[in-house]
Amino acid sequence: MNDASPSPALAVRLADFLVSTPTSAFPPEATAMARNLVLDVTGLCVAARGQDYVMATRSALDPGGACTAFGHPGGWSGFDAALLNGTAAHGEDYDDTFEGGPVHSGAVLVPALIAACERENLGGQALLRGLVLGAEILCRLSLVTPKAIHKAGFHPTAVIGAIAAAGAVATALGLPRDQVANAIGIAGSMASGIIEYLADGSWTKRMHAGWAAQSGLRAALMARGGFIGPRTVLEGTHGFFKSFAPSATPDYSHLFKGLGQTWVMSTIAFKPYACGTMTQPFIDCAIALRARGIQTTDIADIVCDVGEGTVHRLWEPLSLKHAPPTPYAAKFSTPFCAAVGFLDGRAGFGQFTEARIHDPEALALCGKVRYRINPDDEYPRNFTGHIRATLEDGTVIELRQRHMRGGHSDPLPQAELDQKFRENCAFGGWPATRAEALAQTIAGLFDQPSLKALSEYRV
Repeated sequence: MNDASPSPALAVRLADFLVSTPTSAFPPEATAMARNLVLDVTGLCVAARGQDYVMATRSALDPGGACTAFGHPGGWSGFDAALLNGTAAHGEDYDDTFEGGPVHSGAVLVPALIAACERENLGGQALLRGLVLGAEILCRLSLVTPKAIHKAGFHPTAVIGAIAAAGAVATALGLPRDQVANAIGIAGSMASGIIEYLADGSWTKRMHAGWAAQSGLRAALMARGGFIGPRTVLEGTHGFFKSFAPSATPDYSHLFKGLGQTWVMSTIAFKPYACGTMTQPFIDCAIALRARGIQTTDIADIVCDVGEGTVHRLWEPLSLKHAPPTPYAAKFSTPFCAAVGFLDGRAGFGQFTEARIHDPEALALCGKVRYRINPDDEYPRNFTGHIRATLEDGTVIELRQRHMRGGHSDPLPQAELDQKFRENCAFGGWPATRAEALAQTIAGLFDQPSLKALSEYRV
C-alpha cells in the first residue's frame, strides 16, 4: 500500500482506530508495557530533577496548576508539566526506544497523558487507553519512512511524537472521531525538532520529547474547542511526510497492517544504558571483550561494523566522536560509549560526566575505535553490534551482539527494570521507601478513578 493519496485521509483512519478500540481489546502484554512505560519514565524524571538542563527548563515556566512535575514542588499547568516531565525523562537518553524507528514513546506520551488526566480529572483507564493506543500509532508512524526523517535533519521522536501525543490525548479525553482527526491535523503544524545538537553536544534534543508532549496536549484541547486541522496532514502535498521525510516514498501499509490485532507497541525496548540507542549493542560487545581479561594497553585497534543510517549521528565527524566536547555529546559517540563500557562494565549516569570526557584512559581507548559500513546491516529493523579488536600481538577477536539487549528479542527481565527504577530514584536523591511507594502507586494506577495519588510525588 504505497498510494500517496489514500481515501479516506490517514488522520481519519487513525482517528477511527483510536475512537473505536476499547481497552478490553488490549492484550495483557500491551497493558504490561504501558505500566512499565509509566514506571520507567517517572523514575527518569526523578533521576534528572536536579540536573542543570531541567532547572533551566523550569526557570522558563510559571508555577501554579493542577498537574505534577515529578520531584518538583507545587503544581504546574498541564503544558508546563508535560514539557518539564518530558524533558527530564528524555534528558539522559535512558528512556525506551523502538526497534524499527527508532522513536521514544514513553517520554512523550506519559508526560502528555498524565498532564491531561490531572488537568481534566480523568482516571487510570483514560491514561491506559491513551498510552496503549498512542504508543501503537507512534511506533507505526516511525515505520512509514525508515531513516528518512533523520536524513532530513529532524528528530523522529520530536516530530512523530507531537502527532501521536495529540491522538493519544484526544483519545483519553474521549473526543469524537472528527475532533481526534483535527487534533492530529493541528499537531502537524506544531511538530518540530532538528538534530543540529550533534554539532556541539548542546541540549536541544533533551527538550524534544517534552515539546512534543505539550504540543500534543495543546492540539487535542484546541480540537476539543473547535479548531480545525487538515485531514491530509500526513500524506498531503504539503503534509508531514513530504516535509519531514522528503527523500523517501512513504509506505503507509505499516500504519494499518494488523492494526488492532498485532500490537507493535508491546515490543518497545527498554535501554540498559544511558546513551544513544544504536550505541547499546556495541557497549555489550565491549563489555564482552573486557570479560576476556583484555587490558586497554593490549588493544591496538577496534573496528565496528555499522549500519549506514547510524553514521551521521553516532560516528561522524570521527574527530568529534573521539573527543566529545560535552558529556551529552559523549552519549552519541559510539567510540566513547564502547570505551567506557570496556573500562567500567557499564554505561550509566557516572560514565557521562565532565570529568570522564577528559579522562586520558577513556579518550585513549576511544581514539582506537573506528567503523566500517556493513551494507547488509539490518538497521533500523534490528539493532546489532559487531566489533573486530586487533591486539598489539596481532591477535584478532571478533564479537557480535545479534540483538539489542532490552529489545523484543532479548527483553530486560522485570527485576532489572524495577532495579533501574530504584537506581534512578536514588540518583535523584529519593530514599528507597519513597521510590517503593511510587512503584506501588504505579502498579495500581490504571484501576484508580483519578490520578490524585501522583500529587504525593511532587518533591
